Amino acid sequence: MEFIGGLIEKGGWLIYPLFVLLAWGLVIIIIKTFHLHHNNTINPAVIDRVEQLLLNRKIPEATAFCKQYSVPMTRILLAGIINYEKSESELKEILEEAGRQEVPLIRSHLTALGTIASVAPLLGLLGTVIGMIEVFATLAKETTVNPTMLAGGISQALVTTAFGMVIAMPTLASYNYFISKVQKLIIEMEKISLHMVAVLKRVQP
Repeated sequence: MEFIGGLIEKGGWLIYPLFVLLAWGLVIIIIKTFHLHHNNTINPAVIDRVEQLLLNRKIPEATAFCKQYSVPMTRILLAGIINYEKSESELKEILEEAGRQEVPLIRSHLTALGTIASVAPLLGLLGTVIGMIEVFATLAKETTVNPTMLAGGISQALVTTAFGMVIAMPTLASYNYFISKVQKLIIEMEKISLHMVAVLKRVQP
């Protein structure tokens, strides 16, 4: 608490929005770490079970199973299972459309995380610029320059920039990691969808 109080005292009012960005970024990182976990998006065990039910021509059971274990991949497959009697080209279009509807959910909050990574250092730099303006405005009023006062003022002005960079580095690293993770998940979901089209064709009457 003393450290936080010292930051607020030295950094001025711009420390408050920086703390908000920090808290917001941490919340998004925690949420996306959970949401983008492989089992919370695809869950291979569930997909294998759906395939087995389909191969055994247990369409109602496969439908109920997808509804029971609702993750993005099973919701996509559910759209295909409901329309399993349609042609191969129609099934592909249905699964592609279902996939397009799931992608925004998978990518949710990533734009905000990227924005935090970009805004935090700029906000910190703004605090430094404002601090430097105040330092030089004070010096302009003084008849003699006090090196100690000058050093202290500059040190205080740089606090927000340092804090902004501290926020930006982990959020930017997390943003890049999540973007890569999302791309891999989307590619895997597309492969599973194409495979399931072939499975659905096999179970058609």
